[in-house]
Amino acid sequence: MDIDDVSEKARSQFLKENETAIANLCTDLDLIPDQETIENVWLPLAFKIASWRNAQTRCFVQGFLGGQGTGKTTLTKVLTLLLNRLGYSTVSWSIDDLYLPYVDRVTLRNRDPRIVRRGPPGTHDVPLGIDILQQFRAGNFPIELPRFDKSLHGGEGDRTAPEIIEQADIILFEGWLVGVRPIVSEFEKVRDPQFAKDMNQQLQRYVPLWELLDRLIVLHIQDYQLSKQWRKQAEHKMIAQGKPGMSDAEIDQFVEYFWNALHPELLITPMLQSADLVLEIGEGHAVLSNSLSNGDRLQ
Repeated sequence: MDIDDVSEKARSQFLKENETAIANLCTDLDLIPDQETIENVWLPLAFKIASWRNAQTRCFVQGFLGGQGTGKTTLTKVLTLLLNRLGYSTVSWSIDDLYLPYVDRVTLRNRDPRIVRRGPPGTHDVPLGIDILQQFRAGNFPIELPRFDKSLHGGEGDRTAPEIIEQADIILFEGWLVGVRPIVSEFEKVRDPQFAKDMNQQLQRYVPLWELLDRLIVLHIQDYQLSKQWRKQAEHKMIAQGKPGMSDAEIDQFVEYFWNALHPELLITPMLQSADLVLEIGEGHAVLSNSLSNGDRLQ
């Protein structure tokens, strides 16, 4: 299939051939997408990323930035399926997989008690991330891709055995701060301005990692407060299924900790101007609109 010049008929045929695989993945993700999302967001986005990949001869690194609950992990899993079905060996990876090992984070917390949990800048192994993405771009396979299990150490999480990647055409790299750059601000919006300033300064160490991204897609919500609502819905669902989950008060504390480190309005909003694609996410998680950097829409 010619990705850069594919007919509507060919796209429909591709969708029909992979209907069962998409349905099975949605079942695994406990997701019920509408046909409009599949046809007007997922499919054209997969074709667009494939087109961007075709413009170069090495592994393509696609970044995804989005706050908690925006659906970036779900989106990358769907795109991994579609891109693989299009013939592109695709790997999903998260900034979470670069968290420092448990022992190192305990040491970090003892040194700076403000780092009460993983997440903020400084809790990731940035040099390791740079090394991994450089290996992908250079085609130095096989690659030992770091993985992280959030359930270990009572929810503190820790590194697990790496995943061995024998080959990849595309890597989808997502996270709540992927691509975010340091800003100049007095941070009046946050509860602890000094903590926010220190975390903003830590972001400078991440810039060489972001420089290895070929493109950046931003999942944006007009009201960042929705992240709390979505997190609570997810935790309530887990509790109803008999799984451990956080109380509403714990969720408020958890989400606000991230906002205090990197406030969405201060650090994510500026990225809308430089992103290659912005997906506007509505209250029901639906993509309300999309805009490429040239002003066009996905098609």
